[in-house]
Amino acid sequence: MSYRVRIENTRHEFTVDEGESVLDAALRQGLILPYSCRGGTCGTCMGKVVEGEVRYPDDRRPPALSEAEEAVGQALFCQARPASDLAIEVREVRSAEDIQPRKLPCRVERLDELAHDVRRLWLRTPGNERLQFLPGQYIDFLLRGNRRRSFSLANPPHDDELLEIHVRQVPDGRFTGYVFQELKERALLRFEGPFGTFFLREDSPRPILMMAGGTGFAPIKSMLEHAFHHGFDRPIHFYWGVRGRRDLYLAELPEHWAAAHEHFHYTPVLSEPDPGDDWQGRTGFVHEAVLADYPDLSAYDVYMSGPPPMIDAARTAFLIHGLDPDHLYFDAFDYAVDPPE
Repeated sequence: MSYRVRIENTRHEFTVDEGESVLDAALRQGLILPYSCRGGTCGTCMGKVVEGEVRYPDDRRPPALSEAEEAVGQALFCQARPASDLAIEVREVRSAEDIQPRKLPCRVERLDELAHDVRRLWLRTPGNERLQFLPGQYIDFLLRGNRRRSFSLANPPHDDELLEIHVRQVPDGRFTGYVFQELKERALLRFEGPFGTFFLREDSPRPILMMAGGTGFAPIKSMLEHAFHHGFDRPIHFYWGVRGRRDLYLAELPEHWAAAHEHFHYTPVLSEPDPGDDWQGRTGFVHEAVLADYPDLSAYDVYMSGPPPMIDAARTAFLIHGLDPDHLYFDAFDYAVDPPE
């Protein structure tokens, strides 16, 4: 059995399965409602039930919902289960400004070696705490001496039990040196986020070109997994530029996406393939591969992430080839500058 839910202030509608929370159902169908703890203890997901009736697990009012609030129709949608069709009033998250950055501790749940110079961190936030973010945003690790290190979230928002971070080792990098030489599972870290305006614009009808350099793959991965999960059917072509074949970490993942989704295409590009790579694919600068395939960019949304030289060269060339600057979204992975000691 399922119930219909209508958001009065936006006129969006979605269905909720028996026993499913209003929040989980909305997220599953691509509507982003505000949330934080997802356990009924913070009140972030509070909204109003205008029509219909909701119930809570074990028929117990969540801790963050007072009796007075419940009496005037307020509800916590991370816990509320429909008992009928509903009409509700709740704020929808439509832009980065709709999400307040938060400071949270986290534990390193797992470490994976993805390449000779790339490690993946899986981070768990405490208890029922979950980080709400838009696909493509990043977090800052908070270090001693007011130092920060920014890394993009590689997991999609709907899969937020663990946060996925891709860390490339930087020569003489203090934080990345720690990650590669000392960091162990179960270690504690602190971060603040989410931040950034590099996120997937879901309301545009235009076809999409995506371009990543190195670990710029991380935010693109978040965007693409979000798009596939919610059934986006806009054409997407993803170009990934790296130096040699060994730098294409998780290479089987975009290949799998291309096989599974007719509207998605993937082109890896090597700038300096090793003779031992036996590479038969595209070579050179990744932005030049994009322009060879799409010499007129006037009809496209373009997303790109990676090192600043790649971003700068691509931005100049893409605008010359007709790209509307209002449809260019990018994230330059520059090195952090520490404050004076």
